[in-house]
Amino acid sequence: MTLNQLRTFLAVADSGSVRAAADQLVVTQAAVSASLATLQKSLGVQLLCPDGRGLRLTAAGAAYAGYVRRAVGLLDE
Repeated sequence: MTLNQLRTFLAVADSGSVRAAADQLVVTQAAVSASLATLQKSLGVQLLCPDGRGLRLTAAGAAYAGYVRRAVGLLDE
């Protein structure tokens, strides 16, 4: 997993949308989707699931998001 993948995951987790995350990160929607797929595959767990037109965190995704927020926050300091 990379820092970029973690930031992408948090952007999607916060916005609930690949499109909104892509706009926020100034990348394509395909790049966001690929990053999420690679992250989930490397972890071996589903972090997000479809919810209407958007995405929502799974239970594992919600727990992971908390850890990622702390880790990224420490790196940003």
